[in-house]
Formats: sequence, structure tokens, C-alpha cells
Amino acid sequence: MTNKINVTIGDVYLARKAIHGGVRRTPLVRSDALSKRFNCNAYLKLETLQPIGAFKLRGATYAMSKLSDEQRKAGVVTCSTGNHGRAVAYAGKRLGVKTIICMSELVPENKVNAIRELGAEARIIGKSQDDAEMEAGRLETEEGMVYLSPFDHPDIVAGQGTIGIEILEDLPEVDVIFTGLSGGGLLGGIGLVAKTINPDIKIIGVTMEKGAAMVASLEAGKPVQVTEYPSFADSLGGGIGFNNNLTLPLVKQVLDEAFLVDEKHIAAEMVYMLEEEKKLLEGAAVVGPAAIEQHGLDMTGKNVVFVLSGQNVAMQTYKEAEALVRGDQA
Repeated sequence: MTNKINVTIGDVYLARKAIHGGVRRTPLVRSDALSKRFNCNAYLKLETLQPIGAFKLRGATYAMSKLSDEQRKAGVVTCSTGNHGRAVAYAGKRLGVKTIICMSELVPENKVNAIRELGAEARIIGKSQDDAEMEAGRLETEEGMVYLSPFDHPDIVAGQGTIGIEILEDLPEVDVIFTGLSGGGLLGGIGLVAKTINPDIKIIGVTMEKGAAMVASLEAGKPVQVTEYPSFADSLGGGIGFNNNLTLPLVKQVLDEAFLVDEKHIAAEMVYMLEEEKKLLEGAAVVGPAAIEQHGLDMTGKNVVFVLSGQNVAMQTYKEAEALVRGDQA
């Protein structure tokens, strides 16, 4: 692993220009319910309003827009926990590029089906993101396809970083940004922008309690393999790649604090957000409020942004979360 972070805020602005028209500039809206609950000024960054229902479209659109004619003919392969694959499939359909999305058995069926509906080939490989990544690597080596990492790629990071630009434009006085922490493309991109413009902004990453690959890798100082488990926050699952050379050092540079949250708190926030905000969200999108609740974080008087990363949750998954919450309340 190298320590060179070869993405700058200038790259993020180039990405913003390139994806204009293909990706939505999403609104940042105040949440009166969360503001009252946490005694702060809470805002929601609605990446749920992207055409694929998740932020991943930003990075995928930018990276694929830079493919040469030869690369487009070769086709694109990637591994995914669902939303990146959907983004690549969506961009591939627009560009007329063949795409193969490798996923593990843990990826929810609704996300697999959505990828197939966009015309991509979905390959289910093994029980982990690492297994899926190995198959994607094989297709790159043996069949000459272009491998597009879900996070460890400068164009992916730059694309996701455009969220940070929008947040700072809409709320220059932001104090804290909460975002999910998985492979590091989202947090790394947003953190790069925020820290460049105002180093005092706190970047807080949150992930599920079991199988937190980035947190484990930060602690070890190198990429480590973790056992993956089913989670309401399935989008945050998966490893960070055995040869990660960008997002691990970037996250280490921009991250202020990381928190793990358990399934009960994730489920509780999924239910809360539907009841109070009328938003049906993936578990990965609600880990910020879950961290504040579970760890008793003090946000008093602060301007706090929660990145709502995606809404591609199966109704059955939501019902399971609701049943867990109702069971606890019984």
C-alpha cells in the first residue's frame, strides 16, 4: 500500500463539471425532528433522490465518462454490495457499455434484480465482497475487461466528493458531517473537500458493529480481511480490497472519529426515519443518528449534516427491522 493520496479538491471540481446533467444535485434539508431530538441544527443530504436511489451514481458516472473507446468496447466489471453495481449498470446502459457486476450471496435480492433490469450481468460469487472482488479481478486479467473499484479509484473518490462541495455551498457553517464508512470512497471524498475548505469541520464515520473492514484496517495500519455478516446496513459490508492504495490513507487523513453501531440501533433509526421523516431508508443511510443515540454523542448547538446515502431497501428488510424494534418495545 502506498501513502500517496492522488486526489485533490481540483479533481472534485472537474468531476462536478463532468457529471452535470447525468447526476442530480441533491437538496440539503433541515430536519426539525432530529434537530429537536439532538438539540442541534440537523440537516439531511438527500442522496436518496439520485436516479438509482443512492449516492454511488456520482463516482460511477464520472469514472465511466473517462473511459476510452477501446475500454468501452472491452466492457466494465466491478464488485459491489449493490448500489455501486446499480450505478455502474445505469451508467453502462447510458453509454452502451457492457457491464458485469460481481456480488456475494449477502447482497439483497432486490438490489440484484435492479441491476439485472438495467441490462447488466449479475454474478453471485461466494459469501463475501472479497470473493466477488477475486472474480472481478479474474475477468479483468483473463478477459481484458476494465475493472472499476467501488471505492479505491481516484475518479470514484472525486465523484463522491461532489457531495461535499454541495454541502459546503448550501451550509458553509456546517460543524459536523456524519456519513457511512465502508470502503472509504464516500467519506474520503466528502472529507477531502470539507477539510480542504475548513479543517475544523468534523468528519464522523459510522459502520455496523460486525464486519467493519475499514475500522479494522485503520487499527491494523493495513488492509485486513474480516468475516462478513448479514446486516440492516448491508451497503456498508465488504472488505476494502487487499491492494487498497487510496482510500485507506485518505480516510486516515480526514476521519475525526469512527463509531460502530449495533443492529438494534440501526433498526430503530430505520423505523424512526419512516415515521418522523416519511423516508424509507437503507440501514446504511441511518447510521449517523444511530451513532448519536447508541454512544450518547453531544451535538448541542452544532450544525450537523447526515448523508442519507441510499433508499434501496427491500420492504421485507424494513419489516424485519420494525419487528426487532417492536419486539424490544413489547
